[in-house]
Amino acid sequence: MGCFYSTSNKAEIPGYEEPTVLASETPCEYPSSSVSVSEVEALYELYKKLSNSIIEDGLIHREEFQLALFRNKNKRNLFADRIFDLFDVKRNGVIEFGEFVRSLGVFHPNAALEDKIAFAFRLYDLRQTGYIEREELKEMVLALLHESDLVLSDDMIETIVDKTFKDADTKDDGIIDQDEWKTFVSKHPSLIKNMTLPYLKDISLAFPSFVVSTEVEDSEV
Repeated sequence: MGCFYSTSNKAEIPGYEEPTVLASETPCEYPSSSVSVSEVEALYELYKKLSNSIIEDGLIHREEFQLALFRNKNKRNLFADRIFDLFDVKRNGVIEFGEFVRSLGVFHPNAALEDKIAFAFRLYDLRQTGYIEREELKEMVLALLHESDLVLSDDMIETIVDKTFKDADTKDDGIIDQDEWKTFVSKHPSLIKNMTLPYLKDISLAFPSFVVSTEVEDSEV
């Protein structure tokens, strides 16, 4: 028999935050990706599935996140690791519900391109220096190639990285800053093709039975 989570039971889950609070705060994180209370409730249903897929503790661990993204908990991927690290705002090795909702907004199909570009910049900025170095770009290229199972020679990879970095580093100072990145990605939108999860657009349709029984109506917010 399935579990029914009452408001009191939800409050006992680590990191749980009220949907009304998250719905009001999410626009501050991603202004173009405002979510409703019903959408937050639906995301909670998704969160429950992910956070109990391997370890039943109500928190999303790295292996569970990896499993959700790539259907494989053992195949480590730098791309997945970087997204996990950015979702894990508290840096405690797990993703809590509030972090999940606030961070996931940028992957909404309706999220502004500018938000997606900014998030992608943070993904590539592996050392969190505020700019992207050539080695960081190479590491991400290798990770994406590995995930696609595309095998290229070392020389070909170096050529791709060199050309990409040269095209992006318009100031020719050895780094890619946020303005350069924005200009480069605007010309090459395929770089952020992984920044959209289509099902988020129809979250209510994805979990109709749950949304119908949402505990708080949007009109109350």
